[in-house]
Amino acid sequence: MDQESKPAQNGCVNGSGEGSDIFPRSLLKQLDWADYADKFRPAITADQPGDGLLVRPLQKEDYDKGFLQLLGQLTEVGDISREDFLKRYEAMTACPGTYYPVVVEDEVKGQVVGAATLVIEQKFIHHCAVRGRLEDVVVSDDYRGKQLGKLLIAVISLLAKRLHCYKITLDCRDVMIPFYSKMGYTNEAGRANYMTIRYD
Repeated sequence: MDQESKPAQNGCVNGSGEGSDIFPRSLLKQLDWADYADKFRPAITADQPGDGLLVRPLQKEDYDKGFLQLLGQLTEVGDISREDFLKRYEAMTACPGTYYPVVVEDEVKGQVVGAATLVIEQKFIHHCAVRGRLEDVVVSDDYRGKQLGKLLIAVISLLAKRLHCYKITLDCRDVMIPFYSKMGYTNEAGRANYMTIRYD
């Protein structure tokens, strides 16, 4: 196992990002796309997402590139100041090996047009294994039909595998089950219940 993705004693991943990347961008270069080679027509990968597009880790500068507005197409975000955004960004970087927000940027427009996050939980079970969660998948309305949602799901799923998660899970609306099923996710027998207590 290379040093960059080697778990530290506390289970965190060693290594720093490029510039203000929230995690090392080089991790995205290490993904094995063999499992998803037949999922994309035409073929795209994190290295080649389409003309003028870039797949990369979240950056501080994404506050000014429409990241929060993009999340607003998924769910309620609220009025988040730059200071609040940076505080949350720093809180995430203070927990290395835990948060892996990935974005798709339209480099021509300087806008974030897609996003998804891998959250890693450290466990005592399965010999102190780590579990991944796929969270907050969203693609801008103006960029639908370019396979970017599928691409983000593949990136997060492969990243979880690269970081040695023993499994990755997600929560979704019933209508989205067929979509995620096409990307390899399954409803496990006896584990199809999703229960919530909301405090908002």
